[in-house]
Amino acid sequence: MSKKMILFSPPHVKEEAIEEVADTLRSGWITTGPKTKRFEQKLEEYCGNPKTLCVSSGTFGLEIMLRWYGVGEGDEVIVPAYTYTATASCVVHTGARPVMVDIQPGNFLMNINRVREAITARTKVIIPVDLGGLPADYDAINKLVRESQVRSLFKPATPEQEMLGRILVLSDSAHSLGAKYRGKRAGTFTDLTVFSFHAVKNLTTAEGGAIAFNLPPPFDNMKVYKDLNIKSLHGQSKDALAKTRIGGWQYDVVEAAYKGNMTDIQASLGLVALKYYEVDNLPRRKAIALQYQRAFEAFDWAELPLLQDDDRETSYHLYLLRIKGVSENQRNRIIQGIYDRNVAVNVHYRPLPLHTAYRNMGFRMEDYPVAFENYTREISLPVYQDLTDEQVGDVVEAVIHSVNEVLS
Repeated sequence: MSKKMILFSPPHVKEEAIEEVADTLRSGWITTGPKTKRFEQKLEEYCGNPKTLCVSSGTFGLEIMLRWYGVGEGDEVIVPAYTYTATASCVVHTGARPVMVDIQPGNFLMNINRVREAITARTKVIIPVDLGGLPADYDAINKLVRESQVRSLFKPATPEQEMLGRILVLSDSAHSLGAKYRGKRAGTFTDLTVFSFHAVKNLTTAEGGAIAFNLPPPFDNMKVYKDLNIKSLHGQSKDALAKTRIGGWQYDVVEAAYKGNMTDIQASLGLVALKYYEVDNLPRRKAIALQYQRAFEAFDWAELPLLQDDDRETSYHLYLLRIKGVSENQRNRIIQGIYDRNVAVNVHYRPLPLHTAYRNMGFRMEDYPVAFENYTREISLPVYQDLTDEQVGDVVEAVIHSVNEVLS
């Protein structure tokens, strides 16, 4: 048994990142400024998309893009029932209604057949979720929204909707920075992609996120980026850095907008983390996930997560182990047994219809049987850069011991 508690997901912060933050503090410029802009450029280079805007959180990124597209009261946005609340709450904030769909039987990703059935004349956006870091089936989703029959249902109500002429695909890639799909990285799979840099994510800026623009013609991604800069900073025509220049104090407020900008302090953490992301972060996470795969593949009770196939590779954000044939109560007892052996684990996630807020909106868990069945058997195991091979072995031992204890 491990003598010291193995944590679930502590952040990894290099000494170089601490020095970068200190440099920012000494510079006298700590809000949105040159380092935030440099971080945006580095993200563009890494992901391969035309423009990226850093924001205060992934949640804000999702909501601001819904608002940019004109989503509001009377509209519908399709989301998976198996996700974190942020995917749906951003829809609720706009006044639109989230329309939940079930997931695929073999994994945690939205079922394209259920998506097709959910599309109506009110549908404005689909938000796929790359749960755990595994990309959704973007070829199928992108093809679906471009089908003539689906496009004929679409009723544009804003200039942006007129320009696109179809349902917008807004990827919730909070988990999938660095994930690959058909040879490309997350940020390029569809119209818009939103990343999260929250403290538990692969790459963290403590809080924060980014919007990767990949809109098709006739959209000008640079123009959309500039418009969203304004929309995410109170509607000001100039940001704080521009206002410090000689004669730059005058500005206009072109709309009563929102506050969701990233700071240079946050960007300092992100710049260093991204510098080493492919060097040591992702390789270590992959090694841990593969160590789990090798350890559990011998057990009939273990249903292993999909990490890679011919089309895609996960970002190894989460290791979503499922225990075959157990009830929710048995799963919970297994989790308690793992904790008793000084290993922290988690569950990702309680499906949205199980939460009071969404039950009160009329959603019923019975309508999403695959999501519920996956949830009742799922246990997320620790995956992070500083986890040692010995600790991974301790996690494996704790899981095996607890499962055997409960199932015996």
